[in-house]
Amino acid sequence: MSDRLDTDQIKRIIEAALLATDEPLTVERLVKLFGRGELEVEQERAQIRAALKVAETEARGHGYELKRVASGYRFQVPQELSQWVSRLWDEKPPRYSRALLETLALIAYKQPVTRGDIEQVRGVSVSQNIMRTLLERGWIRVVGQREVPGRPALYGSTRAFLDYFNLKSLDALPPLAEIRELIETLVVVEETPPIPEPVQLQAEKDDYVADEQTSEEGADVGKQRAEVVPLPTAPQTSR
Repeated sequence: MSDRLDTDQIKRIIEAALLATDEPLTVERLVKLFGRGELEVEQERAQIRAALKVAETEARGHGYELKRVASGYRFQVPQELSQWVSRLWDEKPPRYSRALLETLALIAYKQPVTRGDIEQVRGVSVSQNIMRTLLERGWIRVVGQREVPGRPALYGSTRAFLDYFNLKSLDALPPLAEIRELIETLVVVEETPPIPEPVQLQAEKDDYVADEQTSEEGADVGKQRAEVVPLPTAPQTSR
């Protein structure tokens, strides 16, 4: 009797794994769920992708969706339902200063860049607090040093940045003109609230190389008026 599994069985195992984990899973990691003989030889990845496609189709119209982000696949809440699901938590959506958003956008679109590059474009200095916040969030990282006097650090975006904003790769970033228009719509508040951790039940930490190469804000901004905009976190399901 063959131990080989059909597509429906494979799909159910994958769904169970995605619900059991707190991070996205790549095709490679999903293949490792299966023992010898349970998948067709030399067709493991194709079978996994086929099962994922079925699961994605079946999820449409439900209160959850199967989404591929930079680090793999995960179940999450569709964006249009996030306003209701977010009421499960007391904290409000994080609000980010204009300076932080501009800095993050420049790194994402122009990487690798130094603080000096960012300051040259923005015309003002970039606070150490902003860079520290972006690094602590895991949205940017040091990718090297420029071979000039002082050897300033070069910064680039991370897969965690892509995962947070629900993107598969940097190619999925909207046109820079749209980002500039968004930043121009910022509202004025008295101070910049602290940035809470996003409600991220499928937070990603893995490297993903399987299917697609992903490829001072002014001293003490909390004491002055700053322009900020709320950005929704990538809505996700609970297990």
